[in-house]
Parts: sequence; structure tokens; C-alpha cells
Amino acid sequence: MSFDAPQGDVRVVHEGGSRGYWQPVPANGYAEVLIDSSELQSVHPFSIGRQLVPPGARVRLHAHDRAEEVFYILKGSGTIEIDGQAHRVAPGSTVFFGHNRQHTIINDGDEDLQWVWFFLPGGLEEFFARIGRPRAAGEPAPAPFPRPADVATIERATVFADLSAKP
Repeated sequence: MSFDAPQGDVRVVHEGGSRGYWQPVPANGYAEVLIDSSELQSVHPFSIGRQLVPPGARVRLHAHDRAEEVFYILKGSGTIEIDGQAHRVAPGSTVFFGHNRQHTIINDGDEDLQWVWFFLPGGLEEFFARIGRPRAAGEPAPAPFPRPADVATIERATVFADLSAKP
């Protein structure tokens, strides 16, 4: 490593200083984009955020064909199914999803399930913005709302594998 090379950016994000989006059914809850490398100088593109899913809600089955993802569970408990295998998660659990791993997140607990997500090479933030509604920190949750009619097009244009093409 050369110390003569220019230095990369620094970003500090405080509570309430991120972009947030209310999420449609079946996830409900919200997603926050804490850092998006498209907004700064970064050697490797990535994004990091936080997501909350209320009791009884879930993130539907999906896969990322061009990215890898890591979750770190902050609060609550639930089940993450990866390629059909169930894994219980609770605060302190860390989960890595390699590309093309089908996964769903189910809040089968009695409190909000919240995690931090790391997404490489980035792009998940665009999906949340396109399917969600803007959220301000601390505001009450809206009534559940449907996913956009063109969600499949949005998924293909962002970071999701087309599961309909899988055998």
C-alpha cells in the first residue's frame, strides 16, 4: 500500500441523518440507507443500511445475481430461510448471503426485527427508493400499501435475480 496515494472519503452518519423509505407489503416497516458509495470516493462500490420489519411481516423470497449481502441483527428475532433451509436469528447474529442464494426474512417474533445490511457492490438503495415511500425519522408508520405494479421491472433494473426463470 502506498502512502503517496490520495486518501479516500470519510462519512459519519448520525441517527436521523440517513435516507429512509417506508416499505410496501409484505415487508411493511422501513429501510434506511446509511451510506451509499455512489455519493463518495470509494475503491469498491457498496451500500450499507438498516431495515426494520414488524411482527408478522416478512421480506419476500428473492436472490441477488450480481451482489453479495451481509446482515447483522440488532434487535428482535426471526427466521431467515436460505435456499429452503431455516436459520433462527437474534441480536448478534450475522448472516452472509453469497450471490444467487434465495432468501427470505420472516419476523415470527413478537417485536420488531431490525438489522444492518451491507450490500456489495451496492444498488439495494435504488430498489428501496423506487418501491418505497419517503420516510422521516420518528414519523408514524403509514397504513400498509401495495408494491408498485411494475415491481418486477424495478427488480430486474436494480439488484434482483429473476426467480421466475429458475427451474
